[in-house]
Formats: sequence, C-alpha cells, structure tokens
Amino acid sequence: MLETSARLLRLLSLLQSRADWTGAELAARLGVGLRTVRRDVGRLRELGYPVDATPGVAGGYRLGVGAALPPLLLDDEEAVAVAISLRTAATGSVAGLEEAALRALAKLRQVLPSRLRHRVSAFEAATVPLAGAAIPGVGADLLAAVAAACRDHRRLRLRYRGRDGAGEREVEPHRLVHTPRRWYLLAWDVGRRDWRTFRMDRVEELLGLPGARFTPRTPPEDDAASYVSRGITTAPYRHQARILFHAPLAAVAPRTSPGAGRLEPVDGERCLFTAGADSLDELAAYVAAKGFDFEVLDPPELAATLRTLATRLHRAADQSTEQP
Repeated sequence: MLETSARLLRLLSLLQSRADWTGAELAARLGVGLRTVRRDVGRLRELGYPVDATPGVAGGYRLGVGAALPPLLLDDEEAVAVAISLRTAATGSVAGLEEAALRALAKLRQVLPSRLRHRVSAFEAATVPLAGAAIPGVGADLLAAVAAACRDHRRLRLRYRGRDGAGEREVEPHRLVHTPRRWYLLAWDVGRRDWRTFRMDRVEELLGLPGARFTPRTPPEDDAASYVSRGITTAPYRHQARILFHAPLAAVAPRTSPGAGRLEPVDGERCLFTAGADSLDELAAYVAAKGFDFEVLDPPELAATLRTLATRLHRAADQSTEQP
C-alpha cells in the first residue's frame, strides 16, 4: 500500500509538471507497465483528480481542470522558488497582491520541511526592500483583465490619464510589458490609428466589458519589449541620443538598465545605445560613467556638453588633494 501511495504521488507530480504525457512516458518514469499506469490513473480519478485521457497510438494523459485547486506537489527547489517569489510579490508593483501573497506564503511555510523552512527564513532575515520614490501600483484585477483581453483579442475602452489629461481611449491590446518598477500595455490605438504604449498605473478604469473580437495586427516589432523600451526611454524626452560604445554588448548591458535606454549589438566589439533625456548634462554624465570608450552619433550638441564636463572633471581632479 505504501508503494502504491508513493507511486500515486509521483504520478500526480508528473501530471502537474507539464500538459501532456503519453502512457509509455509515464510508465518509463514510474518504472511500471502501461496496465499499472491505467490503474493508477483510475485511482486518481476516484480521489477527485480530473485526469483526461486520449485513446489511440498518439493518445495520452493530462490533468484536467477541476472544481477546486488540487494539492500541488513541489520538489525542494520549486518550493523554495515559490516561497521567495511570494515574498518578493508582497513588496512588488502590483497593488492589492501583498496580502494574498503573504497568506499564500504563510500556508506554504506551514508545510515546508524543516530544512527548506530554514532556507526560506534565512532569505527573509537577510533581505530588506530598498524604499525609493513612491511608484503607483497597478491593481491585480486590472492586470488580469487586460491580460485576458490580450489573449482573447478583444477590444478595450480605457479611461487613461495621459499628458493632456484624462480621456477615453479604445484599444486593441497586444502585450503587457513590465520593468521592475512599472507595467506597460502595448496596444493599437483605434482612435489614433497607430501603436501606442500605455502606462498601466495611468489607466484609471476599464469602461464596460471587453468589446468585440479583433484580428491581431502585425506588431511594430517582433519583440514587444524592445518597442516599449524605445518608447519609454527616448520618445518622452526633449533630447534623443545615439551613442556608439566601443565595447561588446555583453560588457555594457550589465551596467545599463532597460528603462534607461536601448542597447543593440553592432558587431562583436561595439554596441549602439539609444536613450532620451531632458538634460544634456545628465545624459553626458550617465554615458561617461559607464567606463567604456564611446563616440556621439546624435545629437551634435552632446559633444560640446561632454567637453564642458571633461573640463570640469579635470579641474576638480587638479584641485583635489590626496588625503594622508
């Protein structure tokens, strides 16, 4: 009986790990025959787990959708990953998720083995969130509704607070994109007949239920994240700059935030940095601080700002004295 129970738990864990399994694959993983697999699947059904089966040579098994969430079976690394993710979610950028994340973490902690509980506790004790400028959160319900509209290709009407004030926008949502601080929606703006990037914390509400289905349009780029990155790092600013770094992308990327600018490889030894700023002084200091040789492609006036910065730094170095 103990062997059968252990095998059922292993079978349930396998069914939860991916969508589809053939009978032969399950039998090989469990070290039993196909007849035993069929019997074990029947036992899981008797316990209330909806296991769907497809007959035939190409058939197999999958865990169906039930009326209640079945117990999840996690290995050690999965359990620790979920616990750390829940703790991070409790201090994240999704408003209203904090309490639910903490409730789920408390339940998980109760059933963690002692060895794993100590690992999670060590992480919690050793880390604290760095509080910066307050960033408006985005409601989990709003994100879920927009994500569903992206998946189902349904139009949305938004009350959106843009630079020109709040107003109604009708959009065909394409993808949600997020940085560590903000969430963005890439969508086709029906009224403006163009692609637009919307900051989700500026969506005041969804007006009505999701609308009619639409045929997805060809996105402006294959990579939605790259398009949004360009939109939030250059378009909103007074100055747009293109900097050619004389260093490979792999070296520059760790020193550049995706929200600060867009990096593209030129060849194995150079990469192109595109960014925007309202102040050329700030842009010059930011680029110079990367620690790589570079040249300014645009705008020409940034070169003059760099010369002024270089003179100021040289003067400061000359006037500084070494401390004993």
